Amino acid sequence: MRIRVDVATDAPHLTWADVHGPARAVVYRLLEEHDPAIARSLHDDGWRGHPLKPIGVTSPQFKGAPQKNGVYTTSPHGAIWFGSPVPEIAAALVTALARRTEIVWGNARLRVRGFSIEVAAPAPVEGLVELETATPVVVRHERRELLPGDEHYIERLAHNLTHKADVLGLPAPRSLRLLKAGPRRRFSVRGAPRIGAQVRVSMEADPRFVDAIRSWGLGLDTVQGFGWIR
Repeated sequence: MRIRVDVATDAPHLTWADVHGPARAVVYRLLEEHDPAIARSLHDDGWRGHPLKPIGVTSPQFKGAPQKNGVYTTSPHGAIWFGSPVPEIAAALVTALARRTEIVWGNARLRVRGFSIEVAAPAPVEGLVELETATPVVVRHERRELLPGDEHYIERLAHNLTHKADVLGLPAPRSLRLLKAGPRRRFSVRGAPRIGAQVRVSMEADPRFVDAIRSWGLGLDTVQGFGWIR
């Protein structure tokens, strides 16, 4: 399930530390409001014996924000997407978000202007599918963050997708290919760097997995707003 929350703020820009940095805390605060047990279990142990957290979120995305070199500007037309392929987690997010009039995102206060659940497009038959991300994808190999084109990039991204399929009890995708990559992006998350790039990929996948991954994301640190699929 994917949830879109339309937001606005009086702040003309976000600090770079507040683009992705607050995401994880916002998600767990929402979960804790509705279901403290799920929030605690996910935080401490992951999901049902797996360390991965099946949650996706974006950084605040502002349509029509003015271009300003070195500044993450805002506009009156902002949105944050939240999602999870796990019904219990998605339901907790929906219930908590439906009560919100404001989301505190780091130092910014985001007024909630609207709330909607995105209806998934009809699932394609099993076969080749293309997916493009709205936020950078984080991939690591031996503690080093990789960029598209680096050795091991596709291997590690495919491993991540296989692990997610295992968590969800679904067939793993096959024949992963990188079709396009955006520029290198670097963010600070709780004082540590996160480096990645937006990508467009193709894969052969079960339609149930495609639907699930659209509510979770590609790569690592999806709970920090990375790897969200358009």
